[in-house]
Amino acid sequence: MPSPDTTCPGCGLRMPRGSTAYDGYFHASPECWSVFTEVIGAEFGNAPLFGLVHQLTVDSYAVQHAGGPHPDKSVDVHLVGLHLVLARGLRPVDVAPHLQRLASATREWPHFEPPAVRGTLTVADVALAGPEAHAPVVRRWADETWQRWCAHHAAVAELAQRAFGG
Repeated sequence: MPSPDTTCPGCGLRMPRGSTAYDGYFHASPECWSVFTEVIGAEFGNAPLFGLVHQLTVDSYAVQHAGGPHPDKSVDVHLVGLHLVLARGLRPVDVAPHLQRLASATREWPHFEPPAVRGTLTVADVALAGPEAHAPVVRRWADETWQRWCAHHAAVAELAQRAFGG
């Protein structure tokens, strides 16, 4: 008899098995993906929250779910997104144009081996945080996720440097 639970291969989130359809772009379970879509739906429905954390939410989810079919280009772009906010101090709302420039300027995408431990926080922690705690939990999740990739920080900074300079 199959297990009533499923474990996300990206973040390790255990959830009851559901019937969510998922295309498998990220290295994620359909159940984890459904939580992510709920979280970003909440962000799209709240303009101030969207501007404050949406980029961090997407970047954190993407890099925490590296591996499997998830292409290096996507992982690299989202790592640079975390770098721009957490290491360079850009506001999350200002990151998207930089990532578009990176995607246009880069021809070869390095492979960064994902960390063995992806972190203790997941998108489920954001979903369960409630409206008042949403932004602080996203920020902690982003910080923790970025730190898990510390072996690649210099290479990510170099990738950003090549695309943007200074």
